[in-house]
Amino acid sequence: MLSHVSRNRISKKKKYNPRDSTLVLVGRRDDLDPFSSEDGDLRAVMSCGHAVSPETLTQCCRSQLDQGNYKFRCPAVGEGTKRCNKRWSYKEVRRLAILSVSEMRHFEETMARLAAADFWDMQPCPQCNTYVERKDLSNLCVQCTICTADQRTKYQFCWQCRRKWKGWCSRWSDRCNNDGCANKDLQLLQICRTISLPDVEGVTSCPSVRACPTCGMKVEHNQQNCKNIDCPRCQVPFCFLCLKLKRECCQTSSPYGICLGGVAPRQTSIPVWHRR
Repeated sequence: MLSHVSRNRISKKKKYNPRDSTLVLVGRRDDLDPFSSEDGDLRAVMSCGHAVSPETLTQCCRSQLDQGNYKFRCPAVGEGTKRCNKRWSYKEVRRLAILSVSEMRHFEETMARLAAADFWDMQPCPQCNTYVERKDLSNLCVQCTICTADQRTKYQFCWQCRRKWKGWCSRWSDRCNNDGCANKDLQLLQICRTISLPDVEGVTSCPSVRACPTCGMKVEHNQQNCKNIDCPRCQVPFCFLCLKLKRECCQTSSPYGICLGGVAPRQTSIPVWHRR
């Protein structure tokens, strides 16, 4: 959904052609914009049944990409507080968002990068910018085959700080010897602010950022509704408080009550995603 700030940034430049018979156009409010009204503008009905404008659809899907999710889903709230969550194909998004050439390029390049990250652990080499796959997830020292071949000498870089590897290359090192080399994600988990979950009874202090217990992606809670969230990358639902999978946590506590074991402490390690 769009915040008031996001909505103010949107300049209404895109409009649907009222003569386009291939679209289902309606005059009702925009389901992605809580501040929308029936102002006479035409909205298109998505495959899930919710009405959107091209600008809010673009903003919504761009936001999902920024969160690391290339499989677009409808965030509109349906009955009660339940989100629609129906999948939108990129073909549908591209057409109904009326994406420009530059927007399509950004969307497609980002989607390709995120899709690749779903199946391979990849990063660009800091020297040649060629994407390199890290096959050993426990080793921060990675060799670029392109640079090694070009320079006729082994070129290794640090997966963590993305600089030329410095120091002894050990499989179990948690950093190289470059100044400032550290796991920024892990540091964030340690120093992030605390939040409350007003809709969950008994929860007044919880870290605002968690690493998904399945894939390790950093996620935040919007402080609305229940304690469970769906990871935008692996789509596995888990409890933001105790960090157990949703199905396990719900066996001993309500989605709107504090967990049996309370709030899990700040995480000191980030799970590695073992993709099937």
